[in-house]
Amino acid sequence: MRLDVLVLRRLAALLTAMAAASSAVGESKSVQVPAGTPFVVKLTHHVPMKIGQPLECKLVYPVYAENELVIPAGSVVRGSVIALNSDRSRRIHALLRGDFTPFHIPVVRFGQLVLPDGTTEQIAGSDATNGAPVLQLSPPASGKRKSFLAQQIGQIKESGKAMAAEVTAPGRTDRLVQFIYGQLPYHPERVEAATTWTIALAQPLAVMKDDKVNPALQAQAGGAHSGSAPVQTASGEQAAWHIRAYLQQTISSATEKPGNTFEAVIAEPIFNPDHTVAVPEGSVLVGTVTRAKAARSFGRAGTLRFDFRMLRLPGAVQERVAGTLTGADADKSQKLEMDQEGGVAPKPQNRVIVPLVLSLLASRALDEDSSQAGSAAIGSNGFGLVGRVIGIAGGSRGLAAGIGFYGAGVAFSERWLVRGQNVAFVKNTRIEVTTVPSRESLSPAGAEAGHPGTQ
Repeated sequence: MRLDVLVLRRLAALLTAMAAASSAVGESKSVQVPAGTPFVVKLTHHVPMKIGQPLECKLVYPVYAENELVIPAGSVVRGSVIALNSDRSRRIHALLRGDFTPFHIPVVRFGQLVLPDGTTEQIAGSDATNGAPVLQLSPPASGKRKSFLAQQIGQIKESGKAMAAEVTAPGRTDRLVQFIYGQLPYHPERVEAATTWTIALAQPLAVMKDDKVNPALQAQAGGAHSGSAPVQTASGEQAAWHIRAYLQQTISSATEKPGNTFEAVIAEPIFNPDHTVAVPEGSVLVGTVTRAKAARSFGRAGTLRFDFRMLRLPGAVQERVAGTLTGADADKSQKLEMDQEGGVAPKPQNRVIVPLVLSLLASRALDEDSSQAGSAAIGSNGFGLVGRVIGIAGGSRGLAAGIGFYGAGVAFSERWLVRGQNVAFVKNTRIEVTTVPSRESLSPAGAEAGHPGTQ
């Protein structure tokens, strides 16, 4: 009897211990995402441009807090269009081509976050007007500098590939409809799919985090957005860190000067091979502008180059680094490109071929040996469908040619006479930096003496 009692007691103790262990493994805790944390969201499908229009987006990049992944990429973020601002620059550009559509920029607000497990969280985000399809810049494979003529030929080849993709890639029916709309003097507006906004949390967000899986192990297991591990050489020595961060201020080739400094807050922790944290999320990279040239007249574009020389860790510990920009999000319409050293500038425009072709087409309307209607349809480029209708219906070869030469003149002016485009990265732009740590710690006083404070 005593033996049975002893066995039962031991069995009960074992079951109690197992239950406690199971409870501890499945324990959840609340993780606080601080106010100001950037959320980069991308629209999943086209929607009409109107106030009150619901928006459903997906989170482009994961969100970390306390060095843990708390909101994975792909989480759904819902909001709506709350206002429409006039897009004056686009309106003027369109009017010159016979498009009288009153273009707008949507003001959006997001208020709901849906996690992959179906949990819904209410969020308070800043209103955003910076929506645009995003191009992820990266250095080219070859750094060979091309001549002006080679650049123009390359632009023609790229245009040909783009035209082929317009015909063959999925969604060609929608693109055809939008192309026809673009020829009309007025057409409905819409917010394009893949439009991306960056919002900042206006208030802290508490997220329940399941603690049964080690986040450092998750990061080492891989995945596009599961934290970063140091790049290692064949001998196993640490060679570089790939750091993802958000700019804390707008930097532009129009206003920056060489020597100006700025900051970028690290968005994802860097883990050592032993799964300890090497660079915590929330650390600060201090960047220095090394070259800045403002855009000038006659279509000369601006350029911007910067590097990173200091890393500020929590606890006022500072470290010298040698960091180079290796990636950045940019407004696709700006058509920027990055060189091998991390410098950014607008892509060279086809400044010769397009005006020349439009001029040749315009002169076609003056050909007396061809059909007047056909020549007018070919030559009256540059003012959309309105120009073609006027050119054909006017019954005058001179009128049709005049409309065509007007279009060639607009193309020439935009490429040769107007001020070029500046390079600008707005606040909370996401960048990628490859940096080699020196392991040389700096005191705050010594660091400030060697590096000017941020602007």
